[in-house]
Amino acid sequence: MFYVSDIYTTPPDKFETALQKETYRILQSLHIPFVRVATDAAITMEKCINIDRKLDMKMVKTLFLCNRQQTAFYLFITLGDKPFKSKDFSNKLKVSRVSFAPVGLMESMLGTKIGAATVFSAIHDNKNAVGIVIDKEVAAEEWYGCSDGTTTGFLKISTAQIIHNFLPFVGHIPAIIEV
Repeated sequence: MFYVSDIYTTPPDKFETALQKETYRILQSLHIPFVRVATDAAITMEKCINIDRKLDMKMVKTLFLCNRQQTAFYLFITLGDKPFKSKDFSNKLKVSRVSFAPVGLMESMLGTKIGAATVFSAIHDNKNAVGIVIDKEVAAEEWYGCSDGTTTGFLKISTAQIIHNFLPFVGHIPAIIEV
């Protein structure tokens, strides 16, 4: 059975990654309220269904994408159950066709591993090398559910606070697209 903890409103006592620690530090400094759970490792959207139930929200799917030359990077945030179509994404942004970025780049550029891609990776992107792209349907949701930078920690936060407070604070203005 997949473990999901009780709901907490405070950061974890112990941090697994530098990104996770910085995520909670920034949320607290911006006075952005959150609730969180600790879980068994969840690297698939199927595992996130249990988290969705516990937190009464829908987990987003965060994809790290790049062009063939690996010179343009995107963090695409969409609904968890929505299929990704590279052609549609590329057409909406009027960019070259994209695909999933290599695992090594995810770790070096975003500070996360497979299954832990998160909007909070923008904390590490101080050169704005990664464009943040949010599906219009995600932007319309009241709640934003995502990883805290690990595969064992998940948050529920106001979507508006992610878009209007957190992202501008870390120097990113997201593109919101309808795909």
